[in-house]
Amino acid sequence: MSNKLEKIAVFTSGGDAPGMNAAIRGVVRCALYNKLKVEGIYQGYQGMIENKFVSLLSSSVSNIIQKGGTILKTARSDDFMTTEGRKKAFNNLKNRGVDALVAIGGDGTFKGAQVFYDEFKIPVIGIPGTIDNDLYGTDFTIGYDTAINTAIDAIDKIRDTADSHNRLFFVEVMGRDAGFIALRTGIGSGAEAILIPEIHTDTKMLLKKLELGKKKSKTSSIVIVSEGDETGGAFKIAEEVKKVFSEYDIRVSILGHIQRGGNPTCSDRVLAGRLGVAAVEALLKGETGLMVGVKHKSVTYTPFSKAIKHNNTIDKDLFELNEILSF
Repeated sequence: MSNKLEKIAVFTSGGDAPGMNAAIRGVVRCALYNKLKVEGIYQGYQGMIENKFVSLLSSSVSNIIQKGGTILKTARSDDFMTTEGRKKAFNNLKNRGVDALVAIGGDGTFKGAQVFYDEFKIPVIGIPGTIDNDLYGTDFTIGYDTAINTAIDAIDKIRDTADSHNRLFFVEVMGRDAGFIALRTGIGSGAEAILIPEIHTDTKMLLKKLELGKKKSKTSSIVIVSEGDETGGAFKIAEEVKKVFSEYDIRVSILGHIQRGGNPTCSDRVLAGRLGVAAVEALLKGETGLMVGVKHKSVTYTPFSKAIKHNNTIDKDLFELNEILSF
């Protein structure tokens, strides 16, 4: 690859997240500001292999900051997991004159980027775009704030009907491997209990808590369940509770993919713009193999090897906070 940075390419990969468009906009505008050319790659690594490139101008990213999803689309790529696929992707980048990459996505995206750099030495900087907030090296990932606010809005509505019928609702939110969404939405929605993969679910303790709430004449109860919780999800734990308390009027609601959609919040838009600019500036400084993030209000740089989700840990103080607030 060329030692002189003249053209970069940006792509989104993995699950979509609200704010990805704002990040694309930040990358493009900062690159153009610094006299760089920009290519967009449709459908992530798969599009890189299939030569799906488009030149991006300032006008290309006008009126997208408020839109959810990603204008560059996203896709999973089995082909990129092969040496042949990555070689083809590299040749396409070389033919397009691309000197460096900005990858917007999560840990899978960054793992692929690291392997790609190791093999072909093309500089790459990552921007954390995932609703799960499960990457180490940033306080918040792009899309997380929007996702939890979407979930809160839905749970507030569920609370209305739960109150009207004296019902117990189990609400399942996204988080196959991490409970960050469940934890925040549980606290914010006033949930009686929060079940997440990181903390063992004590069914007996849950039943005791629900019984206590009943004795205190609570008119409704909400239990937030992360989809990756060891109990097997909201339907499974609801069945277990029903066996013990057959008199409970129990309902289950799976929020699903509505958490991925919608217009990004102001926080996600600002974060995305800031990280988009930081990614380009990192490339201009000669950096590679890093994820840009924000910790304690300052831009940070974390090696891909440390940024992957299994290095991030849940804040147990927040979990204990909900135990107090739900008493």
